[in-house]
Amino acid sequence: MSKLEVTIDDHTYQVDVDLSAQDSEEVTVKVDGQPVRVQLPNSRAPVEEMEWIVVDDKPYEIVFDRDLQWIRSQSRVHHMSVRDLEQVVARPRSGDGRVKAPIPGQITQVLVTPGQCVQAGQPLLLLEAMKMENEIRAPRQGTVRVLHVTPGQGVFLNEVLAEID
Repeated sequence: MSKLEVTIDDHTYQVDVDLSAQDSEEVTVKVDGQPVRVQLPNSRAPVEEMEWIVVDDKPYEIVFDRDLQWIRSQSRVHHMSVRDLEQVVARPRSGDGRVKAPIPGQITQVLVTPGQCVQAGQPLLLLEAMKMENEIRAPRQGTVRVLHVTPGQGVFLNEVLAEID
């Protein structure tokens, strides 16, 4: 289950979705704690290729921005943002200063350099997964000893991204 914060125009919603069921055409998500049935035309298609969805038996013709910055309905364009509430910080399991990928994805930006001193919680990298950008933060204060990734590189779940002394 993933917990997302979705803001559309000026309204923010807490959305719980089971991403393991994404191969199904119909999924049940919780929006602010209430179950909502969502039918997708093709759950494997990139979000920008979706042209309609059915929410609780009501069809909607829509167009999503590839980067999830906006969504267009029949009436107008709505500004949106999506934030993954569970995948903001990568904490190493061993406590030895290794920063691991919390999810598989692609590194879009490296924000630090080897030898740089960082504070706990400081952003180190940006990781894109499922069209969402996740900020990977330092699990503790220290010095970046090694960076194992570069922008554009794909990473696997729990792959070591950086090491902090």
